[in-house]
Amino acid sequence: MGSLFPDEKSENPNGVQQLHHQNDVDAGALFVLKSEGSWMHCGYHLTTSIVAPPLLSLPYAFTFLGWTAGILSLVIGALVTFYSYNLISRVLEHYAQNGKRQLRFRDMARDILGPRWGRYFVGPIQFTVCFGAVVACTLLGGQCMKAIYLLSNPNGTMKLYEFVIIFGCFMLILAQIPSFHSLRHINLVSLILCLAYSACATVGSTYIGESSKGPEKDYSLKGDTENRLFGIFNAIAIIATTYGNGIIPEIQATLAPPVKGKMFKALCVCYFVLIVTFFSVSISGYWAFGNKSEGLILSNFVDNGNPLVPTWFIYMTNIFTITQLSAVGVVYLQPTNEVLEQTFGDPKSAEFSKRNVIPRVISRSLAITISTIIAAMLPFFGDINSLIGAFGFIPLDFILPVIFYNFTFKPSKRSSIYWLNVTIVVAFSALGAIAAVAAVRQIVLDAKSYRLFANV
Repeated sequence: MGSLFPDEKSENPNGVQQLHHQNDVDAGALFVLKSEGSWMHCGYHLTTSIVAPPLLSLPYAFTFLGWTAGILSLVIGALVTFYSYNLISRVLEHYAQNGKRQLRFRDMARDILGPRWGRYFVGPIQFTVCFGAVVACTLLGGQCMKAIYLLSNPNGTMKLYEFVIIFGCFMLILAQIPSFHSLRHINLVSLILCLAYSACATVGSTYIGESSKGPEKDYSLKGDTENRLFGIFNAIAIIATTYGNGIIPEIQATLAPPVKGKMFKALCVCYFVLIVTFFSVSISGYWAFGNKSEGLILSNFVDNGNPLVPTWFIYMTNIFTITQLSAVGVVYLQPTNEVLEQTFGDPKSAEFSKRNVIPRVISRSLAITISTIIAAMLPFFGDINSLIGAFGFIPLDFILPVIFYNFTFKPSKRSSIYWLNVTIVVAFSALGAIAAVAAVRQIVLDAKSYRLFANV
């Protein structure tokens, strides 16, 4: 890095000092993707983006796979994503060392695969995946709030969409936090919260599983051959979405230069938390409830309105989950914020000038309002999210990183790394296509239950 990054303190705080000498510098890179963080801050961002409440659906994925295939899928997902995230980090470091630091996924696609790939493929897919995650967090937050409400007031008349709107209002406030780097303290709390509700889910499942309150344990796979087959691919889509990130370049962009080696440390922090939470929740939940595991394992803690664990325990677990969901939603809002800032912001004006603050507040508020309306209108968004996961997270997190690596470093076709990467591309392209078909099939099957603003 030598002359480019001689001293971290002397660098432009945005890590894009060369852009200041260009006329086309954009406000998205300048104000949202500030490169001021340490590797530990990066670890907080990574953990929040991956170790999120969707991990509470892992026991449900096991109901389609069983013990052996379920645990094997978790292990493969962890190994492949850790490997691919390291590859994409190495590509980003390579470009940074050569004086062209890439700050966004679409920048990588543009520079490595060509401008059309960034503009028409990676950019739209990433935006859809990340905004879909914001909608999913808003809906899940509303569902958790409703669960608390019904536990304290079983005959309550408030509807799901009302809780979604309440949660959306909370998100509206957090959305105004100016930059990705500004979330570092929130994401540290988020890391603690994911450990807390995962521990609660594990303890609660173990308690019920060892008592006589829980259902009779049955680990057999339900349904005929066709349903079992499609169920397997649905489960794979759930696991891939749970491991999904989709914003590795944007997270690495928050690192202060020099960036070399920092992302690997951050990934180690993230994957330590991931292994502890993913495996404990999925194994304890499936052990306790078997093929009766719900889409959200916390739903199994209540049977026909009767709590199977102390009521205060359910309140505490849901509060931990709701609080972290707000952090996760704001993290996945960052690519949207970056696009909005690039479109409406003025890089020549100060970050907190009236010229930039007013359009920032209006555009971000509008983005949260739209996501909240979608979440309230489509309470079956989980089905749609499976489709987004198949079309989005699998290409972004399993396929493109190894393609970027092969194109950038051009490993010999005789080398093992080349063929490992080709195998990953072929295998996960096939899995993504089949998982997309399975997700569409599930949407068609559930379509008869769809109703706008349904109180599910």
